[in-house]
Amino acid sequence: MAQMSLYLFTGGGLALVFAFVFHVAHTAMLAAGRRSLAVLVPTTTLAGAGAGTGTVDLGGGAAGRRSAGPGAADLTAAGEDHPDDVGMSTPVIGIAMTGAWVAWVLIGLSMLLRAIIVGRGPWGNMYEFSVAFSWGITGGYLFLQRRYPIRALGFLPLGVALFLVGYAATLPATIEPLVPALDNAPLLTIHVAMAMISYGIFATSFAAAVGYLLQGTGDRYTWLPSHRVLDAVAYRAVIIGFPIFATMIILGSYWASIAWGSYWSWDPKETSALVTWLIYAVYLHARNQRGWAGRPAALILVIGFGAILFTFFGNLYFSGLHAYSGLNTPTTIP
Repeated sequence: MAQMSLYLFTGGGLALVFAFVFHVAHTAMLAAGRRSLAVLVPTTTLAGAGAGTGTVDLGGGAAGRRSAGPGAADLTAAGEDHPDDVGMSTPVIGIAMTGAWVAWVLIGLSMLLRAIIVGRGPWGNMYEFSVAFSWGITGGYLFLQRRYPIRALGFLPLGVALFLVGYAATLPATIEPLVPALDNAPLLTIHVAMAMISYGIFATSFAAAVGYLLQGTGDRYTWLPSHRVLDAVAYRAVIIGFPIFATMIILGSYWASIAWGSYWSWDPKETSALVTWLIYAVYLHARNQRGWAGRPAALILVIGFGAILFTFFGNLYFSGLHAYSGLNTPTTIP
């Protein structure tokens, strides 16, 4: 069963390479203007959809306004853009999405088999959590792309996921007993699962923020969603991920009191997680302030995802309660 898990992981990694390459091709084709025959229609006016005019810009800038289509009211009621991506197709996007779904399924099955073997969540060491992190990022992207037109930026979260798969491939995949501090299957499973889910969702907010910085308020590129759509995607992703991340920290503090006798020890991992939470809290506040909305808020999200990566990898380089030698032995808590 352990060998089958490795085979599935390898297959998922190859599918992720496939998905990433075709997402890059999709974005390149959009940038070059070689779109599919999806119909571009003039601006559609919706009653009450927007301030005064009721027009809906769907991500193509002045040259790429498209009809709102079904389900527009959920975003336009708030003055935001509709999440449809009509006119943003290319001949390769179907192949790219199939590769992403195959990768997500295969890596998920690999994790499931490993979970059955170890009798807990399959994330008790850096190999396992690197795999889970990549799976969470891929899943977060697949979930959000069904609602928002972010496939032109899909290569960003998938690229991070592919990097993590490659990193996991360099780590020992052997199954070892957990150190005593980690030997709490229910808390390990739930605590780290919340980290995996929130990290994955924040990766998509990072991609949307990068897109916003490229697009600007003038919507420079017709092949990208409009700046309003990108802002909405980033905000909605953080709204979903932020409470999950906060719960992860609270649950980790409870676990720390059981394992180490103290709710908070200012361990480097704990501290960096707290700083990361504060960065996203600042974003939520800044995004609703006139002077900080837009580009400054997007920059905060880029910094926030950098903090997530630091939180993930930092325990390999800084001593502390979480540093269980992730490179020398496969017993590092994520």
